[in-house]
Amino acid sequence: MTDDTTSKDELRKNTPGRGVTPEARTIEPSAPEEFGLVQVWWGDGKGKTTAAMGMGFRAAGHGFRVHMLQFMKGGADSVDAVRGEYNAVAAMPGFSYENTGHYGWHGLRDGSDDDDHRAKARGGLERAQELVAAANDADLDSPLPLDGPPEDGVHLLVLDEVLYAVDQGLLDEADVLALVDAKPENLELVLTGSHTEPEYVYDAADLVTRVGKEKHPIDAGQRARRGTEY
Repeated sequence: MTDDTTSKDELRKNTPGRGVTPEARTIEPSAPEEFGLVQVWWGDGKGKTTAAMGMGFRAAGHGFRVHMLQFMKGGADSVDAVRGEYNAVAAMPGFSYENTGHYGWHGLRDGSDDDDHRAKARGGLERAQELVAAANDADLDSPLPLDGPPEDGVHLLVLDEVLYAVDQGLLDEADVLALVDAKPENLELVLTGSHTEPEYVYDAADLVTRVGKEKHPIDAGQRARRGTEY
């Protein structure tokens, strides 16, 4: 037994094996010391975007400036409203996102709106080129304003599903390689997507992770669930 002055929180903190929740600290702008790698996340398993976003939250938690550009997601207002990650990113200092307006996978699969998807992918590529150019003009060895626009530079840039855009013939392999080649030395660049092995980018990458599916409820007819898939 403990005396009445011992709080439950104190007991939790002093009990071996019990988790301790650290107090949140104010996030101040900071600069990474060892950024600059190129990461590739591909495969037919769930978790590529999730991993990239988790990395973004971790970096933003250290006060680094992070931006995510999504190539194959977004579009409808109703989608923006229900994607949980958008709300989470919007609430995180130093983390911003945008998408190229893709939505309606059926149209891509049956070829009925390939031109529209291709135009949106090209628009995303041009936007990515702008962001990489901005990073070249920024001092990435210094802290960047957490509320500043990505056009002022970012420490970590995620191009979500850009590899899938290549896989679907919406962009050329050379487009991605040119982006990687154009980035400044200290910009961390993360490329995700594609169920087909993107060997063309392997030589330019420092980290390549295959996310493989062993079992997935979608194969049993389970639809994407709010809170886990979106």
